[in-house]
Amino acid sequence: MNTNAPIRNVHGHIVDRLGDAIVAGRYSVGESIPPEPLLCEEHGVSRTVIREAVKSLIAKGLLITGPKVGTRVLPEEQWNWFDPDVVAWTSRSRLTPEFLRDLQELRRVIEPAAARLAAERATAQDIAEIEVAFAGMKQAVEQGGDYVTYDLRFHQGLLRACHNRMVVQMSKALGALLRTSFEISTSRPEGPRNSLPLHRAVLDAVIARSPQKAEKAILVLIDGAREDIEEVLSSRRKLPSLARPALPLKPRRAAARVG
Repeated sequence: MNTNAPIRNVHGHIVDRLGDAIVAGRYSVGESIPPEPLLCEEHGVSRTVIREAVKSLIAKGLLITGPKVGTRVLPEEQWNWFDPDVVAWTSRSRLTPEFLRDLQELRRVIEPAAARLAAERATAQDIAEIEVAFAGMKQAVEQGGDYVTYDLRFHQGLLRACHNRMVVQMSKALGALLRTSFEISTSRPEGPRNSLPLHRAVLDAVIARSPQKAEKAILVLIDGAREDIEEVLSSRRKLPSLARPALPLKPRRAAARVG
């Protein structure tokens, strides 16, 4: 039995609550967060838990501490944007057009290079895992289900298949960013269905060991997602909440027969 598990769970919970509060603007940039006794009382935990949580938030770039200045909130330019928690807190509290556009630019930098490398280096196991992800996407479109999770597995599979240790390590952090993009782009009617052949083209290029085709195919896919996101932003529709799991697609109704 792991007796440290409850401690870790409490620590993670407090990091999450404080991180959410900072990103949501409850504590302004340059402002000191409340002293330990007040935080202990507010969250019902010990000083040790608060201190460890603060250390985690310092490591994520949200806080800085020093003698005579207390523990202060840093500007978002200094936050670790490759930390999945930071991305998740931002997605939940203040999803902005600027954040989404930064994300799309990052995808255009990272994923085409990863697709090229995947076409050169992917193993049979890598391809099999990406195939499973694509099959899950296809089933979700045709029969209803969790499309976003399989879409994320598809793209993370590509990142792993490039067999570059640094890109593979980035895939965990990029996962939170990618999920944000997929959640928005798939909120468009027919968005998931229209993206299926684009994903298939990427996978086919990797299977064919064609780096140029893989790069071209994923650029088409990324640019299509960008257009979907821009359409959602220009429509002024409320952006979907990312505080909860992605909504599953509904089963597609069979076309009515005529005559």
